Formats: sequence, structure tokens, C-alpha cells
Amino acid sequence: MPKNIFLSAICVVLVASNLLSDEPSSTAQWVDQRCTTLPISKDGPFVLDADRSLLYLDGPNLMKSSDDGSSWNAIGSKVDAKIQLEHVGHVGQFLLTNDGKIVVVYLDFDGYKFEWNDATNEPSPECKLELWSICSEDRGVTWTDKQQLLAGYNADFMGLIQTSSGNLVASVDHLDPDLKRWIVCSFVSTDQGKTWSRSNWIDLGGRGHHDGAMEPTVVELRDGRLMMLIRTNHDRFWRAISTDGGLNWRTIEATNIDASSAPAWLSRLESGRLALVWNRVNSERKGEWPKTRRTPSFSLTAASWHREELSLAFSDDDGLNWTEPQVIAYEDQGALAYPYLFERSPGELWIFSRFPRKRVPPLALSLKEADFVP
Repeated sequence: MPKNIFLSAICVVLVASNLLSDEPSSTAQWVDQRCTTLPISKDGPFVLDADRSLLYLDGPNLMKSSDDGSSWNAIGSKVDAKIQLEHVGHVGQFLLTNDGKIVVVYLDFDGYKFEWNDATNEPSPECKLELWSICSEDRGVTWTDKQQLLAGYNADFMGLIQTSSGNLVASVDHLDPDLKRWIVCSFVSTDQGKTWSRSNWIDLGGRGHHDGAMEPTVVELRDGRLMMLIRTNHDRFWRAISTDGGLNWRTIEATNIDASSAPAWLSRLESGRLALVWNRVNSERKGEWPKTRRTPSFSLTAASWHREELSLAFSDDDGLNWTEPQVIAYEDQGALAYPYLFERSPGELWIFSRFPRKRVPPLALSLKEADFVP
């Protein structure tokens, strides 16, 4: 029977290891023995093409692999020579629509600038990281419908889906210069990325360059509603519910999913279950994590920044209840954050940690859903 995820952590004494074994030893990294390490240098996002090969955006190039990522070949043309898509990952998402169209929503680093005034605790007016979208109807041969979705400064986001109605929904965050904190919203396209409509803003309060509502991920529920999970500094995810396909978010509330100040990845699997990968508020090995903020302008409330452990849970009832969280990997004094989950085939899950961004090689794991579901 699935159990709720409670805020209090279960303290389990574990010692780190870098081996796939039952009992961790004393080295820096450990991976659950039910996982295997993927021999792949890319960390997603990936898209399944019609022939089950993988598509990947590597810089401005659309790449294809027919051998599970062991080798890649460029196809089509560059997305846009001026677009710095080397950061595509947790700062950009793309998908292949049901009609075969590639849609990319990304952060454009052309003219990027971030500056925060610690004395006044506010962003510089020159902060810039714009959110754009672009499309291709011919597998990357040509790219069209390039458009700006949000000006100003925006950041990492974990959600771009096509709903059962065929609409596209991107869940994104934005640094509001007047509120001096992060807020989130969604963009909805009913015409395969040609045009987009923005939803209402979701504001959870706070102040600081890492405060507010941040880095949302989104999924469609079985009844057609959408659910967004939002990173906060309140030791748990908040969720928002939309009954009109992401155009409006009227139910906004705290969940009982304990979480550190780090984003989650939420996916609907072929089995119908929801899968959640994230960093919990406390460590199962070390107990309560110190509630600290990095600088006085970081956030109003001290938040857990626990990122040493990556946990996995499943839900059979659209997020009302979750299986007991299971730590699939940890790294002492390290960071296994900004996860990405990709279902390579039904029940075969690839999970990546994409932080720090220059991790070589990336944490890349393959596991079977059936091995982790009670």
C-alpha cells in the first residue's frame, strides 16, 4: 500500500560507496545495486523518434543516435547560429509532437547577464536571460516560428509536455524585478508552437535571488487536469492544479512531499504511474540537514540545501499518495541535483543528475520500474 511522504526524514545509517553493492563502503559515491551505469556522455533531454532512436540537442545541432547514445550523428541544420543551446538540459526542453513537429523552449544566453545588489537585496535592471521557442516541421532541416516568450531574466525549468488534447504546455519561472523574487507560470500552445498564451502568475512570497516559486515541473493527471510541482524554500514542494489545460492555476497549496531547495523531475510512465526524482529535505544517512542560506540576500527563510542524495518514489493515484522514497544514489559532500528522468522503453527508466553542469561523466543510471515498486 503506498504511503505518504512525510516531512520528517527516516534516518538510516549508510556509508558511501562507488560500487554497485548491497552494503555501501567508505568511498565518496554509492549507487543502488538495482541500477546500472549507462555508458553515455549526454544527459538529456532526449526524445524518442518514430524508429525508437534518440534525438538530442547538442548546442545548436540536432543529433540522432541509433545505439542508445553510444554514438551520435548530426541531422538537419543548426537551430540558430546565434542561440547558445549548449545549456539545453535543465534550461531548455524539447519534444516531438504527435504530428511529428519538433518544438524547443529554451533560454537564450545571447546577451546573458545576472547581477544582484546585496546591499539593496534586488536584481540589477540589466539582468537578462530571455525565454524563447522555435519549431521544425521537417526534422530540423528548417526552423520556423522563433519567438520570445518572456523578456527579462528567467531560469531553469523542468516542464514541457503535450497533453491528451494535443496542446503543448511549458512550466517556467521568472525573476520579477519588482517583487525581487521568483514566480512561475505556464505557456500553452494550441497550434503546435506557432503561438503561445501565458497563464496567471503563481507567487509564493519571499525575497532574494533564490527565493519564491522556482523551477516547476508539470504532468497531466488522468482526469485531464494538470499538476505543477514547484521548488520552494519551505522544506516541501508546493503544487498548483489547472482545470483548463494550464491557462489558469486556481488551486495552489503545499504538498506533504518533503524537499530541499532543489527542483524535481515528474513524469507519467507508460504503466500509468507517476514517477518523482528529487532531493529530500534531510539525509537518510546523516539525519537533519542544517537549515542554512548562502548569503543574506539568498532567501528570507533558511532552507535546506541537501543535495547529496537522489531519491525516487512512485504514485498510483496521481500524487495523492507515494511509495516510500528510495535513495538510488548519493555522493558525500557532493551534489546530485537537477534530475532528469527518461523512459527509454516501457518500464526502463534512465535517470540523470545534471548538476553541477560540467560533471564528467554525468551520473547516468538505468533501472527497472518493477524493481522499485512494492
